[in-house]
Amino acid sequence: MATTRITTALPPNIDITKAELAYGSRMLQKLNRQLRDPELLTRQRALNALCDVLHNPEHISAGLQEGIAGSLKDLLGDADGTVRWRATEVIFIISNHAIGRDAILKHDLIKPISVLFDDVHEDAKLMAHKAMESVSHTIDGANGIVSCCLVAKLVEKLQIESDDIKELILDTLHYCMKINTSQALSSKAINVFSDLLENNKWEIRSKAARDVMDITFPLQGKQEAVEVGCIPTLVNLLSDEIFHVRAHAAGALMSITITTDGKVEALKSGAVRALMNLIQSDEHTEVRLNAIKAITTLSEHPEGREELKQVVPLLEKISSTGGPIMHKVASTAIKVITWKP
Repeated sequence: MATTRITTALPPNIDITKAELAYGSRMLQKLNRQLRDPELLTRQRALNALCDVLHNPEHISAGLQEGIAGSLKDLLGDADGTVRWRATEVIFIISNHAIGRDAILKHDLIKPISVLFDDVHEDAKLMAHKAMESVSHTIDGANGIVSCCLVAKLVEKLQIESDDIKELILDTLHYCMKINTSQALSSKAINVFSDLLENNKWEIRSKAARDVMDITFPLQGKQEAVEVGCIPTLVNLLSDEIFHVRAHAAGALMSITITTDGKVEALKSGAVRALMNLIQSDEHTEVRLNAIKAITTLSEHPEGREELKQVVPLLEKISSTGGPIMHKVASTAIKVITWKP
């Protein structure tokens, strides 16, 4: 005879780590209310659910209208590491959208996010850097980071964090230095960038060379780059197997060698021969473009001009067969190399 058996197992599609979602417009209202619940498990489950729900851009807009930005701001200081981690992950998700970045700035979330740079929870720290890097993509976001005087802290963290976080910091500093380089210069960021040029990961070498190019646009940056010995390392990177590294190294040399001291140091380090090799054999447009710009600045020096005369025929060929941009830079290089007093 058949009997009734009631199982103690949960239904197969129920995830006990996430909050149960209400229907329609009540969903985000309920989740926002649960974010402020005094019970830890309720807050954790609400954050886990938000990490899924907010991948829909429509839900981001609705959630911000419900006030989740203010709730997340409070959770960044929660005593529980998982709550801080998940809160920063939600902020990172919304920071990938313009409306989310605007909300982060409106609710002054940049400073609270930066506090998590020192968090003992590694996941919370990583998500904080991801969110900060995403915010820095816009002019207003980069301005917000600079206004909070966070560049010095980012440079400090760049020396001690893991490689994954270093990549994020280099990207964040890249966007910040487009706005203002003074904080990076006063923090001696050029010393840190110079050390990272020899990192084992090509992504870090490439981004460090790019940041050297950014910080050396002002005269002070060019002078400091020569003083800390960046140029020999950059010349070595011109033969790197990754073309991104070669392109950014050539760009950094282009920026530094505008000064006389930079030209002299580059000539001593064999930059002319290395750049000529790139122009002759590299197939990547960005690499050749930056290399031609770099030899243009080096040819303003008498020694550089004399050595670069042999590359004029190749430049003439590039000028006639390349696109408009290559034609412009190659023609300028030819004029400078063939100039006579």
